[in-house]
Amino acid sequence: MPTHPYVARVHWAGSTGAGIRSYSRDHAAVAAPATPVVELSADSAFRGDPDRFNPEQLVVMAASSCQLLSFLGAAARAGIDVLSYDDEATSYLDLDASPARLGAIRLAATVTVAAGTDEALVRELAEQAHHGCYVANSLAVPVEVGMTVRFA
Repeated sequence: MPTHPYVARVHWAGSTGAGIRSYSRDHAAVAAPATPVVELSADSAFRGDPDRFNPEQLVVMAASSCQLLSFLGAAARAGIDVLSYDDEATSYLDLDASPARLGAIRLAATVTVAAGTDEALVRELAEQAHHGCYVANSLAVPVEVGMTVRFA
């Protein structure tokens, strides 16, 4: 049995009987033990609801969240006082690739640390976190980590 199993349940109901242009792309997902229902759709370019998350956004968010959590753990173990962490994660759908896929995921983190912190160590910890990130290690596309370090 796997050490940490993850189960997500996705539900869609409707009809595809009227063809490719007519069916709803809206669906919902849950992943116990968390209780929120995630309302999903396709990207609006593919007739989805822009007010709902799409799967591509979730992949980008997962890569960003994993890097954040891996970095915070590494910093805490090293005794580094991280005061804030903000990231703007980006990717794009590469329709020219065969098969079509997300392009590289780029993380642009801005980290604020306590005054007097060794910036080189912060960057080293970010690199260690990247190599230990389960999501980045699981993806076929590269995850590129950029970091701006600020001091309180």
